[in-house]
Amino acid sequence: MATLTEIATLEEKYIELCKKHGVLPNTAILSAFFEAEVKKSRNERCAMNLLLDRVKYDDFHPLLELCNEINTSEIEEIDLFVRSSCSLDDHYTLSLIRSVNQKLRLVHLHDSFEKNFWQDFFLQGLSCKVLDVSSLDYYKLNIVGEFTQLHTLILDTSRLLGFGEGCFSCTPNLTYVSMCDTRISDLWTAAAALSKLPSLKELRFQIWICCSDSSPLRSQSSSSSSTLDGENTSNSEVFEQMDSNLPVEETLHSMDFSYTVPEEDDLDLNGEVFMREKVRRGKKPYQPKDDVSQVGSFTRQFGDVGLKYISSKASPICLKKHYRMYIINSLPKLKVLDNLSIRESDRDRASEICSANFEHLPYRRKNKENVVRVLEKRETRSSKWRSQSSYTRSLCAARMRSSAWPLLRSLPLTRTHQEDENRRLSPRQFEYHPLDPSLMVFGTLDGEVVVLNHESGKIVRYIPSYGAQSSILGLCWLKMCPSMVIAGSADGSLKLYDIQRASSTVTSSSSHAASGCVTFDEFDQLTSVHANSTDRLFLASGYSKDVALYDIGSGTRLQVFANMHQEHINVVKFSNHSPSVFATSSFDKDVKLWDLRQEPSRPCYTASSTKGNVMVCFSPDDRYLLTSAVDNEVRQLLTVDGRLHLNFEIVPTGSSMNYTRSYYMNGNDYIISGSCDENMVRVCCAQTGRRLRDVYLEGNGSDFSMMFVQSLRGDPFRNFNMSVLAAYTRPSSVSEIVKVNLLASRDSTEEESHGLRCYPSNSMGG
Repeated sequence: MATLTEIATLEEKYIELCKKHGVLPNTAILSAFFEAEVKKSRNERCAMNLLLDRVKYDDFHPLLELCNEINTSEIEEIDLFVRSSCSLDDHYTLSLIRSVNQKLRLVHLHDSFEKNFWQDFFLQGLSCKVLDVSSLDYYKLNIVGEFTQLHTLILDTSRLLGFGEGCFSCTPNLTYVSMCDTRISDLWTAAAALSKLPSLKELRFQIWICCSDSSPLRSQSSSSSSTLDGENTSNSEVFEQMDSNLPVEETLHSMDFSYTVPEEDDLDLNGEVFMREKVRRGKKPYQPKDDVSQVGSFTRQFGDVGLKYISSKASPICLKKHYRMYIINSLPKLKVLDNLSIRESDRDRASEICSANFEHLPYRRKNKENVVRVLEKRETRSSKWRSQSSYTRSLCAARMRSSAWPLLRSLPLTRTHQEDENRRLSPRQFEYHPLDPSLMVFGTLDGEVVVLNHESGKIVRYIPSYGAQSSILGLCWLKMCPSMVIAGSADGSLKLYDIQRASSTVTSSSSHAASGCVTFDEFDQLTSVHANSTDRLFLASGYSKDVALYDIGSGTRLQVFANMHQEHINVVKFSNHSPSVFATSSFDKDVKLWDLRQEPSRPCYTASSTKGNVMVCFSPDDRYLLTSAVDNEVRQLLTVDGRLHLNFEIVPTGSSMNYTRSYYMNGNDYIISGSCDENMVRVCCAQTGRRLRDVYLEGNGSDFSMMFVQSLRGDPFRNFNMSVLAAYTRPSSVSEIVKVNLLASRDSTEEESHGLRCYPSNSMGG
């Protein structure tokens, strides 16, 4: 153990180093020596506190040399703090931290550093035991360096949004993690990252506080306990309520986390909470001033915990349905979640709830198969697979090893002609080509129609806008004539283009593109167009109660069906196989099925939603109708009679402007759903409603979390692939098309191919 003489010797050495460099000794460093002497005199652990935010540039060189002396001394541990902005440059601060690396116990860093500092910090690793980087202004955590001694990580109140794929790969002893009041919302990436921690026992995304008449938290530590900053703290602060004289692991265990677990009477059969108990008692629950929940919506938000608790400092992930059950089921070694102990009965219930509401692997596979083994069985024609679809499903389930971090890639949509150099195209609507897997068409906010090879990212055909620029809101390929595409604009214009006769370069000239164009009678305030299965007719709808029927061959409008709904008809869709059957969805809350063979004065049937319907589409085999109403009301109906087949029960946000759109993926197997107030796409089984996963969109730089879903489509040629039209909340940002591959890792440089592509790629000029 260090003696007073040895500590005094180090202090004298520091004073000599200051004289050597011609600077005055730093009073904060002298105070650190004094505090170490006091601790030693009390037979306490000989730890030294270094306050780097009180170190100036002139102090750097003497302190750096002193750290080398400390490393060879018998001082046991160093606690290092940066609690406010640091005057040292980032690389100087990092040098000082690394100079005492082997003796670090606690590192508490205020976020006053640049992004490169944190990248180097998390990449190189440290030997500290406790890392407190609360209030970190850093979007994606990626701790990939060796933090082999780290057992406590505090990230509270940081702007953290998620985790990198390699995060926590070298933290074998990490036991306590607190991420309260962060911005983390993705259950799948959070669980996947945390599952890499073999020693994780206690996890917090929020703090449950007891609502009884007694004090919410009763610390067993001394009433004089203070935070690491030396300031008094309230009872509701958990990780900050530490005695600075105790090791952090001892401080944590000294605190009272022994809350009463919710009693069975507080829970219904589905694990949801009854409100009546608290109402019957007539007591108002305790509410911290920064509580994110409202008592009236308590059940929906925190349905897995009894009403004797209220949540403080909750991260958005806690609002996810079945959040607690999902985390418990994903982390079998976890002992405490949000300062509530996990019982065996909790694990049993978590397993049941997750089995009923989530898919661990696609197509309800229980265990992951080996890709090579799947291919071998296919080649030997195993009796297990009698069809191509069963082979494809097994292969998809085997390949989804990186499903928590799917591959996302934004398509390059930059103009190339001189007068608009470096100006990006602004997509507003898009559709995959019906036959060519490499092509899609998109319409822009400026009225342009662009055919894109989405595999190479090259524009292969370009049709400029005519006259007044108006957003393209409706697009539809003809199936029998796959070089033809119908485009409808917000100003009501309707045109049929032959893309083979369009320009192959982006140009402002419209003379070449005008040839091969057929113009139809306008449909005022158009929002949707769709052709029937024979390519003879198409329908148009918009901000009216009417639908117009057009003849493609003659280029004429045949009829206008008036007053089909009580409010405007946002989307009209023909069925995929019957040329006379179509569906309409309206903001009057109704979806209606019609048949042209029965003069559409009366629908075949009407199905109602509780909110206005944004869209409707048929399943690829026409067996189902998928309806999407405002704020995540997604339901699947039987096409034959409109009966409800499945309610996907997606949690609403409470916004009346959260317009939801849903489509099919992998044929009839899955649905994808996204809304314009949210930055995620939900993937659900179309037969059971179970959630396979959520895909979160991520912008770049300052736009990292500002994206939302404007439209989306499942790739008709590639299983578990889709494209998302993503817009930004920032008006100056241009929307973009993001390709999503659930079978490839986000860090992959190229996609794997094991026979999933059903068609060859025959691009036109791409």
